[in-house]
Amino acid sequence: MKMAKQIFLSLLLLSGTVNLTKAQSDEEMIKKIYDFELTKGQSYEMLDYLSNQIGGRLSGSPQAAAAVEWSRQQMLSYGFDTVYLQPVMVPHWVRGQQEVARIVNSKHGSMDMTICAIGNSVGTGDGGITAEVVEVESLDELKELGKKNIEGKIVFFNRPFDQTQVQTFRAYGGAVDQRVWGASEAARYGAVGVVVHSMASNRDDVPHTGTLVYKEDAPKIPAVAISVVDAETLSDALKREKDVKFYFETHCQMLPDVLSYNVVGEIKGSEKPNEYITIGGHLDSWDLGDGAHDDGAGCVQSIEVLRIMKELGYKPKHSIRAVNFMNEENGGRGGDKYAELAEKNKEKHIAALESDSGGFTPRGFRSSGDENVVKKLLTWRPLLEPYGLYDFTGPGGGSDIGPLADSGTVLFGLFPDSQRYFNYHHTKEDTFDKVNKRELEMGAASMAALVYLIDAHGL
Repeated sequence: MKMAKQIFLSLLLLSGTVNLTKAQSDEEMIKKIYDFELTKGQSYEMLDYLSNQIGGRLSGSPQAAAAVEWSRQQMLSYGFDTVYLQPVMVPHWVRGQQEVARIVNSKHGSMDMTICAIGNSVGTGDGGITAEVVEVESLDELKELGKKNIEGKIVFFNRPFDQTQVQTFRAYGGAVDQRVWGASEAARYGAVGVVVHSMASNRDDVPHTGTLVYKEDAPKIPAVAISVVDAETLSDALKREKDVKFYFETHCQMLPDVLSYNVVGEIKGSEKPNEYITIGGHLDSWDLGDGAHDDGAGCVQSIEVLRIMKELGYKPKHSIRAVNFMNEENGGRGGDKYAELAEKNKEKHIAALESDSGGFTPRGFRSSGDENVVKKLLTWRPLLEPYGLYDFTGPGGGSDIGPLADSGTVLFGLFPDSQRYFNYHHTKEDTFDKVNKRELEMGAASMAALVYLIDAHGL
């Protein structure tokens, strides 16, 4: 009995030693990842080229085509096991000449306004639109006003961000329906145009574009975003004078679809090569800035994850893919195509991770997984918390990897600090100089650390 007890205790001790060694191995690997990226990272240099040499990359544009080839060449230069393109037809919307707008027919005179066309909108053409304005804060108010109060007018959706929301993506989610659906809903009641309060967390004179979706059963009318400052000015004018008119002119149009591509780089798995962990960002961006935060940052971070693993000599169990998706901004066709091909090729994706919330300091990860996945994440928290990652409980994933959810893939989203993102989102201010090198690299290292843990231990 005494001998048996000694053997049992020895096995317990040995088991503890093995677990400690395994935990120590994870700590060492994660430290290597961060040390490498923070001293030998190339994400910032990649983003510099993508932002400053190629620039804004709206789907269908020459810049988007250039970004595809740059991404392919970049992945090839790093020696990934496989690099290839996935063809996908994408919409080709063009902004045209500079938008103009002003308040007219006011006792205080004409006042120029700062606007930009909302993506996918039809244009007004030469001569623009001049009409009285009706101000609302929600789509539901249109029903209350009815056709008699809206027909022939411009609808002004003036619902700002809820500034009490600490997580700014919640504020965005609470306001963005007016931009996406406002034009079609207003058109049902005879509106001739739509002006939308910019999706912004700060107060400035910079309009934020974004996409709208026209419903097939409603007329297509022009839609523009107005800066926060000018939204306040227009609202004040309407309070003083009910018959104020607004003029705006845009020349945007939707051209025929264009052939483009997702860019895919892969490191083949050593044990389960037919099971995949995909990481990605979207290569397209709006045309006003250079798309550094949205989403050049996510693209270079995803490429960097594979480069880190290759340079550190890590041999993943599963195949790891970096995907630069095309057409997230005004169609989502790249993500749809990737999921379609994954299903066609009978690929099993155990996890997908997206970075599309800016290149700011990472705080944690969002997940679509059930409580067991969340529990797994929380067991990794002691490994990740020393690097500033502590928030793992919120739901999320990403729009490009979203279509993979139907096949049972667990989705993850990098969760950076969100306080500055909507200062720049979809504006001319989304430029490379707004990105901090160390913050960007911390995000890339954090993604690599999570991918390592998923690959090593599963979900």
